[in-house]
Amino acid sequence: MTTSFYGPTAIATPANGVSLARVLVTPLLLAWIAQDGATWKAEGLWLVLCLTDGLDGILARRFGSTRSGAFLDPLADKFLVLGAMAFLVSTDAFWWLPVALIAVREVAMSIYRAVVATRGVSVPARRSAKVKTFVQDLAVAFALLPGVGDDHPGVARAVLWVAVALTLWTGWEYWREARRAHAV
Repeated sequence: MTTSFYGPTAIATPANGVSLARVLVTPLLLAWIAQDGATWKAEGLWLVLCLTDGLDGILARRFGSTRSGAFLDPLADKFLVLGAMAFLVSTDAFWWLPVALIAVREVAMSIYRAVVATRGVSVPARRSAKVKTFVQDLAVAFALLPGVGDDHPGVARAVLWVAVALTLWTGWEYWREARRAHAV
């Protein structure tokens, strides 16, 4: 059983600190992508930021999750992933259409979570959504990887389309579940 050192409304928690750090460091990554595209420094920072997403989850489970963390963690994820994808579109590494499809679903899901949260309902991430996030992260990782992103961009673009399929599928799963909940 996890002991919570922080109440459900706490803001200053270790997990929130990690999420906030991810938000604050993301603009550096985006600048590197805009300036240089696929480089080892961008790839390294991307991997650190992706791994720290897992760290904030571990800290939240260890010290107790909070409502602010339930808001901040997905926000940090979306800021990072959608920001990186948008900058990869600006460098022609990604096409705008798959990124737009992902962005629309992610924004819609964020709005849905915010609306139901006002009614005291939490929408935890499904296992399939965690796989979706991993594949989105992988697409960006391939686009930033020297020798792949710059020499073989089709690899990252193919993984991006897999991410689109998973993103739309998981969005449909949440939509179906929400319809069932309102039909009962």
